[in-house]
Amino acid sequence: MSVLKKNNGFSLIELLVVLVILGLLGGLVGPRLFSQVDSSKVEVAKTQIRMLKTSLQAFRLDVGRYPSNEEGLKSLVEKPVSNKLWRGPYLEELLPRDPWGNPFLYVSNANNFQGFALYSQGADAKKGGEGVNEDIGYLP
Repeated sequence: MSVLKKNNGFSLIELLVVLVILGLLGGLVGPRLFSQVDSSKVEVAKTQIRMLKTSLQAFRLDVGRYPSNEEGLKSLVEKPVSNKLWRGPYLEELLPRDPWGNPFLYVSNANNFQGFALYSQGADAKKGGEGVNEDIGYLP
């Protein structure tokens, strides 16, 4: 009579080898995926800024000027009290935030050819920077 040993699962060594291999793969693939996420956020910010620029131009066509600094981007979704020519809202939804959760910055009569500055300060929410921290948009 021979005794057969049943193999009902994996040994601890086999599980550890699999975990080490998964850890190594995660270490190699993870950073590449996260760098793609960061570059996608930059593209989303650029698209949002183009959308806001179009809305600002529609506001200008109706009112005859860009919103003042006091009115800001809020005037694209809510009628300014002193403005009878406003025919908005100029955005279908609420005023968006940049992909990092910060408000877009708007300055009327900025010293550029647009007549306004509209930008995001990037991932670090600070002036200047490089890569994903770089300011994006129509800068003052």
